[in-house]
Amino acid sequence: MPSRKDLANAIRALSMDAVQKAKSGHPGAPMGMADIAEVLWNDYLSHNPANPQWANRDRFVLSNGHGSMLQYSLLHLSGYDVSLDDIKNFRQLHSRTPGHPEYGYTPGVETTTGPLGQGLANAVGFALAEKSLAAQFNRPGHDIIDHYTYAFLGDGCLMEGISHEVASLAGTLGLGKLICFYDDNGISIDGKVDGWFTDNTPQRFAAYGWEVLGGVDGHDADSICSALEVARANTETPTLICCKTVIGFGSPNKQGSESSHGAPLGEDEIALTREALGWTHGPFEVPADIYDAWNAKDRGARAESAWNDAFAAYEKAEPELAAELKRRMAGDLPADFSEKAQAYIQECQDKSETVASRKASQNTLNAYGPLLPELMGGSADLAGSNLTIWDGSKGVTRDDASGNYIYYGVREFGMAAIMNGIALHGGFVPYGATFLIFMEYCRNAVRMAALMKQRSIFVFTHDSIGLGEDGPTHQPIEQLASLRTTPNMSTWRPADAVESAVAWKAALERKDGPTAMVFSRQGLPGQARDAQQLADVARGGYVLSDSEGTPELILIATGSEVGLAQDTADKLREQGRKIRVVSMPSTDVFDAQNAEYKQQVLPIQVTNRIAIEAAIADYWYKYVGLDGRVVGMTTFGESAPAGELFKEFGFTVDNVLEVAAELLDA
Repeated sequence: MPSRKDLANAIRALSMDAVQKAKSGHPGAPMGMADIAEVLWNDYLSHNPANPQWANRDRFVLSNGHGSMLQYSLLHLSGYDVSLDDIKNFRQLHSRTPGHPEYGYTPGVETTTGPLGQGLANAVGFALAEKSLAAQFNRPGHDIIDHYTYAFLGDGCLMEGISHEVASLAGTLGLGKLICFYDDNGISIDGKVDGWFTDNTPQRFAAYGWEVLGGVDGHDADSICSALEVARANTETPTLICCKTVIGFGSPNKQGSESSHGAPLGEDEIALTREALGWTHGPFEVPADIYDAWNAKDRGARAESAWNDAFAAYEKAEPELAAELKRRMAGDLPADFSEKAQAYIQECQDKSETVASRKASQNTLNAYGPLLPELMGGSADLAGSNLTIWDGSKGVTRDDASGNYIYYGVREFGMAAIMNGIALHGGFVPYGATFLIFMEYCRNAVRMAALMKQRSIFVFTHDSIGLGEDGPTHQPIEQLASLRTTPNMSTWRPADAVESAVAWKAALERKDGPTAMVFSRQGLPGQARDAQQLADVARGGYVLSDSEGTPELILIATGSEVGLAQDTADKLREQGRKIRVVSMPSTDVFDAQNAEYKQQVLPIQVTNRIAIEAAIADYWYKYVGLDGRVVGMTTFGESAPAGELFKEFGFTVDNVLEVAAELLDA
């Protein structure tokens, strides 16, 4: 029977061999954390390699994602569909083992990690989803949702500011099934961290309300096991296990040094490491008895089978709850949602009221919320401004996690990354809100949602210089273009209550990526539409008003500027001009339409075009062309009442008429 050291050394050998073959990578963390990983995966982690999506599996997150060969080695050795050829293909084009763990590429990888600290944030989202789902679905004698979230963290993860945001919230909410291992090796890329990272990490996490287990020898299985037993026994608070390790463990000349962090060890050093570890096998060779000892397929099948039996009993005792849980974990919306949402959209059209789109968003939540128990809302301390609380909202607390609303506090980045963890866990559709300008604080988590194609819904209000007196620090200019140019991100900026309701419907029904919802602070007039126009809102761009015959000029606008475009069109029509107004609440949805429809809306032969939006002007030249014009922002804003600012920066009928005259009279 192989020893624990033999099992851990298999990780070390595969990791250093794969990095060497790729001629790039990070061998230090996998070699340093191999003993911790061996204990966790072989003695505690509840998972089934044959079914990586088993609902009640423990979640494992490698927050220090640069050490990806640690995770790939674990997946390969324990029996996932990660072959030795996949290991040999580490970091190569179209490989299933990319340089950092990528969700969707590798069976068993729960989340994309690499940007340090975000894996920890995702883990908080996993643990929060588990706690809330258990509170909503478990019943006496039926603990059908009952699993842990484990995360590996490096010094870099804890230096990142996001770690403070999410660890603080995790302690406040008492996420007792979150267990994190801190790889305390004292090394980062630049060398020994004591020149720039001298935090008392145990005291810091204790202050957050975590249980902290310090002084754990990360190379001693008994010490690791003892810590895990204590951590798992405490389900009231999250736990940080501080493991003292040696980076690049086993490498005679590079262990304990930054030289093993982010570069191959080299052939000569690998030979010396094999000798030092007593690993007598060749590159990528793992003996059969070690594979057998690592193989978790039988154990995983038994664990899932036992859970299936428990779920069958639950299904018999609570058939409605069981059906609801299965629906939600599958990510399917209720069968009648689309029909009822469409009825509400028609209701909004019939009312045609003037309302701020942030308020229209809240009204929509009040209409859709009762239909969607999977909604998990939240705001970064701006609930009263973002208007994300609806009549059925109930806060998630430490003592009662059955609610559907998270008070994230002033933690925009943490909020967005936690939302991604909730979405990845399953059972919820998360939405979270802040001002559009503070998208910058959570930008990388928004990008990660797009990279992983997760159904995270980001609500951004106070969308332009219309914010007014708070001034340029709070007035977004370039953020809309940033969102729109992010692959896989769908962005909506509605012009009225109807477009707001359509945007929410589209976001909720979208399974293959995140959505950014951009709403105004100021009131927006309801727009008239016939039945066809109402249907065409969902196509992202449509003809809102028109003149008979081929238009001389097309005005394209979004959000609060649609009303301005309509008013300008009225004036031009009084002059006998043929004017078309196109509302384009979602450029990406419009771009996805077929060529015939896009030609109907924006005929290629009509080159006189003006785009109007109180955001960065450059984005719109893709629609107006070189011969067109853009009434937009080319500078930051100023502090003044909104009406004065719109006049100052040219968002007036008179100014748009002047721009139109330049085109029409040329």
